[in-house]
Amino acid sequence: MENKKPVYKRVLLKISGEALAGEAGRGLDFNVIENVCKSIKKCTELGVEVGVVVGGGNFWRGVKDGGGKMERTRADHMGMMATVMNCLALADVLEQMDVEVRVQTAIEMRAIAEPYIRLRAMRHLGRGRVVIFGCGTGSPFFSTDTAAVLRAAEIEADAILLAKNVDGVYSADPKKDPDAVKYDAISYDDVLAQHLAVMDSTATSLSMDNKIPVVLFALKDPENIVRVVLGEKIGTVVQ
Repeated sequence: MENKKPVYKRVLLKISGEALAGEAGRGLDFNVIENVCKSIKKCTELGVEVGVVVGGGNFWRGVKDGGGKMERTRADHMGMMATVMNCLALADVLEQMDVEVRVQTAIEMRAIAEPYIRLRAMRHLGRGRVVIFGCGTGSPFFSTDTAAVLRAAEIEADAILLAKNVDGVYSADPKKDPDAVKYDAISYDDVLAQHLAVMDSTATSLSMDNKIPVVLFALKDPENIVRVVLGEKIGTVVQ
């Protein structure tokens, strides 16, 4: 990595729950989690302040798993609980690597995490601690992608790093369409107009309104997190 200086001072990293499940697709793959945490640690060693929002899809997805069988609000609350399990797993592995970390949840559960308080989160970040945000926004009907944008805006992050199971934004689903083109950069307007699956529309419009750039890249190689922070051109930048 020629450029050793990070291009961002503070980032919000969004990791999908599915990504933490590795090949199995469900539960937790500690090899994957360890590699993700190694990359987060490298970012902190570079002086980058890191906030993390984790999805819960490796345990439970409100709409998908509860659809038609449960009341939506309750199904979403179960999804929020799922994110907390992922937060605690990440926190534990980071602590084993001697990284200072705090878990904050949007729904109070004081026995296991701090309640989300914006100024406290910012103070932790300023002291070099990694802050992991659980329970999404704390409200049903909002995805963890929306939570990531909301927290990024609140903590005044320079960018949202969207670590997904795909390596960028495509003109169509690359699995279904062999002619799908990968974009290096794209505007929010184009994402919304073309209904591209970057984030859901609520999250996309929220990041557009707050002018926060989103870098979408593949978590398959967790070292990509460090590459993005150092300004390497990987994935797709939405701005």
